[in-house]
Amino acid sequence: MSKKTFLLLITAVSALGGLLFGYDTGVINGAQFYLSKFFVLDDVMKGWVVGSALIGCLFGAIAAGFLSIKLGRKQSLIISAVLFTLSAYGSGLPELFPQTVSTLVFFRILGGLGIGIASMNAPMYIAEITPSDIRGKMVTYYQLAIVIGFFVVFLATYFIGNNLSEAQNIDFGWRRMFWSELIPSLLFLVLLFFVPKSPRWLALKGKDDEALVVLNKIHDEEFASKELEDIKDSLTKSTDKVKVNYFSKAILGIIIIGTALSVLQQFTGINAVLYYGADIFEKALGFGKEDVLAQQILLAFINLIFTFVAMFTVDKFGRKPLIYIGSGGMILGFLLLGVSLQQQSVGIISLLGVLIFIGSFALSMGPVVWVILSEMFPNKIRSVAMSVAVAAQWAANYVVSQSFPVVMGSEVNNGPTWNGSLPYFIFIAFILVIVFVTYKYIPETKGKTLEEIEGFWEEA
Repeated sequence: MSKKTFLLLITAVSALGGLLFGYDTGVINGAQFYLSKFFVLDDVMKGWVVGSALIGCLFGAIAAGFLSIKLGRKQSLIISAVLFTLSAYGSGLPELFPQTVSTLVFFRILGGLGIGIASMNAPMYIAEITPSDIRGKMVTYYQLAIVIGFFVVFLATYFIGNNLSEAQNIDFGWRRMFWSELIPSLLFLVLLFFVPKSPRWLALKGKDDEALVVLNKIHDEEFASKELEDIKDSLTKSTDKVKVNYFSKAILGIIIIGTALSVLQQFTGINAVLYYGADIFEKALGFGKEDVLAQQILLAFINLIFTFVAMFTVDKFGRKPLIYIGSGGMILGFLLLGVSLQQQSVGIISLLGVLIFIGSFALSMGPVVWVILSEMFPNKIRSVAMSVAVAAQWAANYVVSQSFPVVMGSEVNNGPTWNGSLPYFIFIAFILVIVFVTYKYIPETKGKTLEEIEGFWEEA
């Protein structure tokens, strides 16, 4: 097997964590209509069942830093795969489990823990095994896998539900939707045993010989030896003090910058559009609730196409240019949607605005944030810093998903001044903040080794 093929295969296996991220997040959207009728849920309980996984995501991301340091990136991903599998099986509530909402929520939170752990460790693992000249493209496979996971689960839940009557879907169809996740989760679990450990984690643990073996499988021998020396030099510099002071001005500053970028990804409004896109489409084109699949597939298709564009341009154009281009597109998309709502001329322009926003996000803040986060932190603090940044991202996701419907339903938003457009102008303001933060604080990491990027912070 060639080194290039080997690298591609272990990247694909790691990226399955992203596919399960998308699948697990999306499966509840297809199942909730029927399980809500099965349990006779009111709006509050429905929101709790749908949103409970986000609580697991937050705590999973917090735990991911500790697990990544102690057990390594590979073992952390194996734990996430086990959690995904348990969640997929348990969320379908087989007969041996109590048929209660509490049991369902417990297993949804388990799935969230798996997402939180994988969402930190998968992109970091890919970044740590990949050569600098193609690292952006390879980490983008993770975001591509998330998008594919969304797309596949929309199709899976449709084909499961479409072949059953409504009564059958309420009785057991939603269970099969959850159980369909067992296929990718078990595949992920099995394949992870065949991928190597991260060479940078091995070096961090003093296992230089094992690290060199892994690097030799990816690079030629001369480059692998040089890479190991660079990693060891980086670790030596960072061990002048026995214990890392995460509250020192330099280290805390790096973590704050990465966390701010991670949180701003959610404050673009992406999940407000994905979670509540059906309402937007219904107003724009008169789509009914029976057309939810068509809406989801349209969004997922645009998301998929532009993620491919990002994948093949991130190492050519660079990280920062894609953020600038994508931010311009997101602002344009929300301006079209916001102004059409404000002027009460909702129609094809509104739909076009949504699609331009989705495409622009998929080109920029969707994949590029994961690339930058996996690259920007020094070796010694990468696990903890990534854990903080990703946990903050999940907290921001929860804030946006809970506050968006509140703002949408407010008197101010529905008054004559805004006519339902206020949230989108708020999101535009945050996108402008993204441009400023990227220009002022984010280093361009294209083509640089992780150790060279570490040097940027020493010079800053």
